[in-house]
Amino acid sequence: MRLLLVEDDLKTSSFILKGLKEAGFAVDHASDGETGLAMAMTEPYDTAIIDIMLPKLDGLSLIEELRRNSINTPVIILSAKRSTDDRIKGLHIGGDDYLTKPFSFSELLARVQALIRRSSGMTEATCLTVRDLSLNVINREVFRGEQKIELQPREFSLLEYLMRNTGRVVSKTMIMEHVWDYNFDPQTNVVEARVCKLREKIDKDFAADPFIHTVRGMGYVLK
Repeated sequence: MRLLLVEDDLKTSSFILKGLKEAGFAVDHASDGETGLAMAMTEPYDTAIIDIMLPKLDGLSLIEELRRNSINTPVIILSAKRSTDDRIKGLHIGGDDYLTKPFSFSELLARVQALIRRSSGMTEATCLTVRDLSLNVINREVFRGEQKIELQPREFSLLEYLMRNTGRVVSKTMIMEHVWDYNFDPQTNVVEARVCKLREKIDKDFAADPFIHTVRGMGYVLK
């Protein structure tokens, strides 16, 4: 899953970026509102985390502009303001959640995961399942039947994206947009290499039909 963080405080942004990347998310970062707006208008994000107090363009104006342009990316608002009126205003202008500073990273992560589940229309709170393959988005565990499969964070994100699009062909570009960050070099073969590694872990040692299929000239499909 690919996230956008718009936060000008270096300490806060470093803390959030480190935690989200360790959790397997691809994260783009903007340190001012104008840059954040440009990125959110042109790139597909599964969730945006936006601070209110930003240089050049404040967070609430940024969110208002996104909603005015029918950009429906789920938004978590970060703010040092704790009053009920501030929360209500943030939610009314288009925010989906509101988190006051200081906060624990585990709470932010839980809120990000909840927003992604809600926006993708998931009815199951914690688990994606296809045949005997299951992925728990909370404890980040993957099982094939009774056998636990150990995945690296990027492999987990790739599998999660494929499972959320079960039965649909996803192109290399779509995978890059959702699993890798803004600075990813599209000329490399990293997508093919990661898909190959993932196949080895979830398909190679099992007798049943494989999950990941290549659709020539189009991309990959999990079914």
